[in-house]
Amino acid sequence: MERVNRIYRHADYQRELVFIAEAEKNRAYCGHDMQHFLDVARISMIINAGQGYGFEKEVLYAAALLHDIGRGQEYRDGIPHDAASARLAEKILPECGYTEEETIYICEAIKGHRLSTDGTKVRTLLGDVLHKADHLSRSCYCCPEENTCYWPSDKKNM
Repeated sequence: MERVNRIYRHADYQRELVFIAEAEKNRAYCGHDMQHFLDVARISMIINAGQGYGFEKEVLYAAALLHDIGRGQEYRDGIPHDAASARLAEKILPECGYTEEETIYICEAIKGHRLSTDGTKVRTLLGDVLHKADHLSRSCYCCPEENTCYWPSDKKNM
């Protein structure tokens, strides 16, 4: 898991984590912090094992740690977080020892973990795992703010 540790220690990753934490410090709803990223990673591992997909642990963890890291750019510049996350991942992954093929595949999954409303995005199998794990990581069923949350009922994890 050395490559995953390199992602966590990467200066750009740490800078974005700090920015997101500051931007969300008064947020009543789900946050985008290491707890969320690790929950997504662990749930991805469970889905992967249960379905027999065969994704490598370091690929799943990389996708999970990076899938929402673009939230800071979304807050600063209005760039959709999936696109911003993929752009950051394109830089961070090779610097942390991921191959070009792994980088492309992880970035495609990050871009596709949120489908556009017009259906123009395509979701890879890894993107589908990431999407499901992201959804399942949310504890809407016991959230004290569930009744005021802006998410539609059919998107909440109940």
